[in-house]
Amino acid sequence: MAKRERPREKQPLPPPLAPEDRTVGQLVAETIRLYGKHFWPSLALGILPALTVVAGMLSSGRPIVGVISGAGVVVWSVSYVGACLIATGVRASGATVLRGLAVAVAVYFFVPFLAAAAIIPAVAWLGLMGLAVPAAVVEDLGFREALRRGYRLGRVDLVHSIGSVAALAITVFVTIWVLFVLLRAGSGQGIYIAAGLAMLVLSPVLFLGGALLYEDQAARLRVRSLVRPERSRNAALPDAVDADRPGPADAAVEPGPAARSQP
Repeated sequence: MAKRERPREKQPLPPPLAPEDRTVGQLVAETIRLYGKHFWPSLALGILPALTVVAGMLSSGRPIVGVISGAGVVVWSVSYVGACLIATGVRASGATVLRGLAVAVAVYFFVPFLAAAAIIPAVAWLGLMGLAVPAAVVEDLGFREALRRGYRLGRVDLVHSIGSVAALAITVFVTIWVLFVLLRAGSGQGIYIAAGLAMLVLSPVLFLGGALLYEDQAARLRVRSLVRPERSRNAALPDAVDADRPGPADAAVEPGPAARSQP
């Protein structure tokens, strides 16, 4: 008789890395995991962007498209602030949320102009300044302080920040395009419905990923601020610490003559 194979035990998933050690791919994976953990609140983040996209498609070629584009900046700002609250679990006051919204509008205001020229400058701008929004919401900072903090957070590991924004954008928009192709029907209404559903389901990944990126960069900044003072203290030690250096040892550590006992 053939022996029955024992069912393989499911291997537990490896624990997630600390934010300061997360790679770009792991950030995307943690974003999707966060999405699934808070599915309905996260899905709600995509309602307004989906409506804006459908409205833009319906008004293509009309003067109102400029108004819709301006409204899109506000809409994406609202969704980003909401994602910061979901990802961090912070219970911010109404004044803090409004300041975060003002910072988000200031940051997103330049994105359409940069994206019209090329997508790379828009991604770089969000990687450098986009973290000002979660900084305003989580740390309860004023408008200018949040922009300064966001710039500092984005610059602490600029490659990780820009790379994460680029990876999130590529993942979301490529998936949106595939989902759009699969969902659209022959009629024009089917195209609008497909575009709206694709944006509704997938756009929250962008906002949640930006909020998690804030945690990555803040953790990296904390680690570097702890390491630099340690290096500076080591640099201030006497030269006698280096035993291989040429010349005599430092006089401060040379043994002196034994003290004579008092009679």
